Amino acid sequence: MPLSLGKDLLDLESLTAEQITGILDTAVPLKAVSERAIKKVPTLRGATVVNLFFEPSTRTRISFEFAEKRLSADAVNVAVQGSSVSKGETLVDTARNLEAMRIDMVVIRHGASGAARFLADRIDSNVINAGDGTHEHPTQGLLDLLTLRERWGTLAGKRVCICGDVLHSRVARSNIHGLRKLGAEVAICGPRSLLPHGAEEVFGVTVIDRIEQAIEWADALNILRLQLERMEAGYIPSLREYNRVFGVTRERLARAPRELLILHPGPMNRGVEIDSDVADGPHSVILDQVTNGVAVRMAVLYLLRGGRPDQAAAAGAAAGDP
Repeated sequence: MPLSLGKDLLDLESLTAEQITGILDTAVPLKAVSERAIKKVPTLRGATVVNLFFEPSTRTRISFEFAEKRLSADAVNVAVQGSSVSKGETLVDTARNLEAMRIDMVVIRHGASGAARFLADRIDSNVINAGDGTHEHPTQGLLDLLTLRERWGTLAGKRVCICGDVLHSRVARSNIHGLRKLGAEVAICGPRSLLPHGAEEVFGVTVIDRIEQAIEWADALNILRLQLERMEAGYIPSLREYNRVFGVTRERLARAPRELLILHPGPMNRGVEIDSDVADGPHSVILDQVTNGVAVRMAVLYLLRGGRPDQAAAAGAAAGDP
């Protein structure tokens, strides 16, 4: 059956549960491409994808590059610091100039919320949001959903607590929308200064004030990085105090009433929001998240270019091992 995502992937808030499930289902057979000796299929041969990153990124940018190259697309990376943007060119001017070179897709990360939609409304190429301000980071949300679904089979009825700097986190917003649409219960936990005002009404989540209570309540913790670059002074007394009160430590996890999964979108502040023995311990699925990031981004690229979920397995097997 065809799965229509529209022209762009800008957020998870506007997607249905069926669309989200379709992306996850498509990612499963495409994930196998990365496990083969020849990690490439010709699915997007001839398509040109521009990675337009206005904010520093390593993990997301490289993950998109791997996804594009494994689908045989031509990937072009635009270093904004060395581009005409730094000389005053507007976002739309840049995109239209790129589109005049006959590109097919743009992956954009930008510090302003709404930048991805602003761009998508003004160009004909497919636009994928790789994070815009504090709005959303949809592919990160999707890879987190895929990681949890692989472990549990279903998210319906599961409890996931998003811990830390929810106020500044686009990852948190994408996770909240995706998890709730797939039937999970969602809570947030952190200092009140780092939680959105009225989160219960706005996002339909439970607010938990203590990390010990979150560990007792949840089946999984998604631990967010303290985004120090987005903060002004005064959100927390100190990093040491944050770790003392809200840090996820091995000692705290040892008191959990059930087996917990630990996620983190990275990069991690080890010893602040998460201790190293938790990040590298048996509860952690952080490396699974990284692996699933490539598969999810392959699925999104494939579907936006007109691919069908029921043909993803055949697309993934288009070029077999030697």
